[in-house]
Amino acid sequence: MSIRARLYPTPAQAEAMVVHCGHARFVWNLAVEQSNMWRRDKGPTPNYVAQAAQLAQARREHAWLGAGSSVVQQAALRDFDRARQSWWKNPHHFSRPTWRKRGVHEGFVIRDLTVTKVNHRWATVHVPKVGAVKFRLTRPRAQVTAATSARVTFKAGRWHVSLVTPPPVFDRKPTGAVTGIDRGVANTIATSESVMGSIPGWTPGEQARYVALQQQLARQVKGSNRRAVTKGKIARLHQRLTDRRTDWIEQTTTTLVREHDLIGIEALNTRGMVRKPAPKPDPENTGVFLPNGAKAKAALNKTIHASCWGKFAKRLHDKAANTPAGAKTLVVEVPARYTSQRCHHCGHTAPENRKNQAEFRCVDCGHEANADTNAAENILSRAITLAAGQAVDPRPRRTVDGRNRGTTTTASTTRERKAV
Repeated sequence: MSIRARLYPTPAQAEAMVVHCGHARFVWNLAVEQSNMWRRDKGPTPNYVAQAAQLAQARREHAWLGAGSSVVQQAALRDFDRARQSWWKNPHHFSRPTWRKRGVHEGFVIRDLTVTKVNHRWATVHVPKVGAVKFRLTRPRAQVTAATSARVTFKAGRWHVSLVTPPPVFDRKPTGAVTGIDRGVANTIATSESVMGSIPGWTPGEQARYVALQQQLARQVKGSNRRAVTKGKIARLHQRLTDRRTDWIEQTTTTLVREHDLIGIEALNTRGMVRKPAPKPDPENTGVFLPNGAKAKAALNKTIHASCWGKFAKRLHDKAANTPAGAKTLVVEVPARYTSQRCHHCGHTAPENRKNQAEFRCVDCGHEANADTNAAENILSRAITLAAGQAVDPRPRRTVDGRNRGTTTTASTTRERKAV
């Protein structure tokens, strides 16, 4: 895992670290260019060892490159070699290494790490040819000093250091509690215990400031210094929002994993859900398209992205996998189909059951509940079934009287809850 902390360099240290970022980006781009232009008749593509020897020769020939840190430049080559090997081994999961741009990819790696504690709030990390740079100490000293390497990054006017450490064992005890989680846009999460959670956003003042900055940016000349300052202010607003949402996700997932032995969650294809709607050509007029709801879909996609469904599920899986063997938390992904239309009380499945976003009233048995809570209870039932080794068919089944029934009855769900 990585312990990410805020760095507070002096102006001279920040200037030297900017040079390190430029050297690391330059070495990476040279490696990309060499890999793209290499031909098979020249032999195997140079690996890290061959490129490190070429880097040593380039440092001797070019004084400005030799004045930089060889540790930082060699680490950039290691990064490229690792990225290229990952792409070769699994091209469907990893993308091909490409160019790094100034202002976008600002960072470098530190090896042979030296971390020194100053007091209970501050510590220093040694950066090659820069010296000891202060950072805020937010973790126990044992975790920080156990770091083997670090990555320094610069974004939105702020420096951060990520210390790579062995993951600590998640401290928890078995509770016997189980829960299902329904993810939505009005409520980011809703549990089967009727607990709602919403990811934080901008305050009204921040929203007004963001709109004003966007209007100011539209009036400024592209490439001007004032436009760059405005873009920096917008980036800092975005970074503040990202930090706030990340903090909410970390605290919420930690609480869920610590308090529950079984967590059911929907298996959502978020990438497919935020896809643009297909255009609708007008059959009577060539080259003319009919309205396809793209504007409304864009607003929904923006809300889905802001809810951070994927990041929430990832952190939930990561923390559950790190729980001790005797107190393991099991996260089960279940099919999401019909979870919002199925009555958890009687199993009747119909679109008419969900009256609106928040209200659920079964047209068969009259059961009333919050729509998100009812969906979370259905998710939990499916998670318990899957955890017991049984298959789940999300399709509604017809009974003798022609009504739709779900995959799990109330009585069987009660028995499964007691078994867990």
